[in-house]
Amino acid sequence: MTPFGQRVRDLRAQRGVTLAQMADALGVTPAYLSALEHGKRGRPTFTLIQGAIHVLGVIWDEADELVRLADLSHPRVVVDTAGLEPEATLLANRLAREIGALEPDILRRLCAVLDEASASRIGSDKPA
Repeated sequence: MTPFGQRVRDLRAQRGVTLAQMADALGVTPAYLSALEHGKRGRPTFTLIQGAIHVLGVIWDEADELVRLADLSHPRVVVDTAGLEPEATLLANRLAREIGALEPDILRRLCAVLDEASASRIGSDKPA
């Protein structure tokens, strides 16, 4: 399941909207919406994201969160490390090889490290 798919599923459950109802409102099949939630389809389109925001009745922070999560929900990621430090290539390859075996707690800790690095860049002159 993708981060976007998980959040949409949680919001649907909170609001009592079934997969079929949401799919109908978005003009897609329930099978497509299910595949999108489970990461078997690529990143959702802007139109679909905006439709989900409307159907689920989310505003402000929740809407921003859905847009952000959609951007981070491509199930097949390509990491281009050309021109970067050798450690970047090593990290990308190790992550690709080992991600399926990592426990959820380890994944959360790795994300926290990346969040910390991102936050520290925001306060500096380094490019993202």
